[in-house]
Amino acid sequence: MNIRVLDILEQTMADGPGFRTAIYCAGCKHHCKGCHNPQSWDMDGGREVSVDALMDVIKADDLSNVTFSGGDPFYQADGFTELAKRIKAETKKTIWCWTGFTLEQIKADPEKSKMLPYLDVLVDGPFIQEQRDTHLLFRGSPNQRIIYLKGKPDDRIPGTVPLIPLR
Repeated sequence: MNIRVLDILEQTMADGPGFRTAIYCAGCKHHCKGCHNPQSWDMDGGREVSVDALMDVIKADDLSNVTFSGGDPFYQADGFTELAKRIKAETKKTIWCWTGFTLEQIKADPEKSKMLPYLDVLVDGPFIQEQRDTHLLFRGSPNQRIIYLKGKPDDRIPGTVPLIPLR
């Protein structure tokens, strides 16, 4: 299975806590005004990369956890679900995922919701430029939520939203 990828950043510290391997996907229809990555909007942008090749990059770095960003990974839900499933089966890495969809929208969509059990943290909601706040951690506007899908009480950071784990 392939995923359309704009870039892979290794050992970044901008896309979640600690060192991370960030996979920036191509494709986003949210078109948020003031988006920090408008080049990711093209659904046919970037290049196709196999899940196997992405796993090779992820597994080669023992220090970094994983971030899915973009674009919006949920526009490629099948590929990212397969990748997330493999990450959880083959490593002990955590996965943070950014999306312009809300958790409620994702849960209502059978295809998109398949990825949720494999994610540790979801940063949800569209960026709203009129609400931009540069003091927020890992998000651009306060409507965006940092949701711990695994509900771990020992990994909270300010501004996060605890959630009952998915069943």
